[in-house]
Amino acid sequence: MKVFVHDAAKCCGCYQCQISCKDEHCSNDWTPYAKPQPLTGQFWGKLNEYVIGTVPKVRMYYISQRCNHCDNPSCIPACPVEAIYKRDDGLVIIDPAKCTGCKLCIDACQYESIYYNEGLNIAQKCTGCAHILDRGWPITEPRCVDACPNECLMFGEESGFSTQITQGEVLNPELGTEPRHYYLNIPKKFIGGTVYDPVTEEVVIGATCTLSGDKTATVTTDDFGDFWFEGLAAGSFSVKIESGGKVKTIDNISTEKDVNLGDIALS
Repeated sequence: MKVFVHDAAKCCGCYQCQISCKDEHCSNDWTPYAKPQPLTGQFWGKLNEYVIGTVPKVRMYYISQRCNHCDNPSCIPACPVEAIYKRDDGLVIIDPAKCTGCKLCIDACQYESIYYNEGLNIAQKCTGCAHILDRGWPITEPRCVDACPNECLMFGEESGFSTQITQGEVLNPELGTEPRHYYLNIPKKFIGGTVYDPVTEEVVIGATCTLSGDKTATVTTDDFGDFWFEGLAAGSFSVKIESGGKVKTIDNISTEKDVNLGDIALS
């Protein structure tokens, strides 16, 4: 069974995966796998950019998103003409010859990965480049994976990615579709701040910062007076800052969103 794996820590946002998908499928008819992808309006393999936090405490990352080729896909039972099927290798395909363009699969896909081709009156999505896999070409992986310069986007047999699957996560697991697209190193919530001495008007280096609440941790401020608590779940926290006999505590910090505490005067 095939799986996709994307490592967000390695992704530089070059968009080669998105561009190569367009190059492979626009103006190319790969029937019975897929009809040509339109030049605009569809991204079967899309790179999404995320910016979290607020200046100057900001993190940026990218997520490569496509059809998850789910084990329990919601699109298949939604199709009234049985145009969608799951192959033995796990790839989910929409048969363009059977599709009637009713759009029910588009409504059923919680990942918004199925598109409507108005000109052809059919639904379309990522095929995992099944036409390449089946024809025995020298390239034995989807074009998006082959084009990735940092090898952050991977594809292959599930047995070959046991470590990545164990360490990774899927998007929206609560939907129960059992996606076969795994993600590594997606940033979690963080709390950050900068500690300074209002008397000397200098940052405080080496201050001890202690996090308590749903998770406990201790860090020290760096050469810029900055501290970061990363990898946090949504919850409520307190931060205690200590240096040179001075103490400051900040309570009731919610991590529903990433938190930049800004400049913190230690007096």
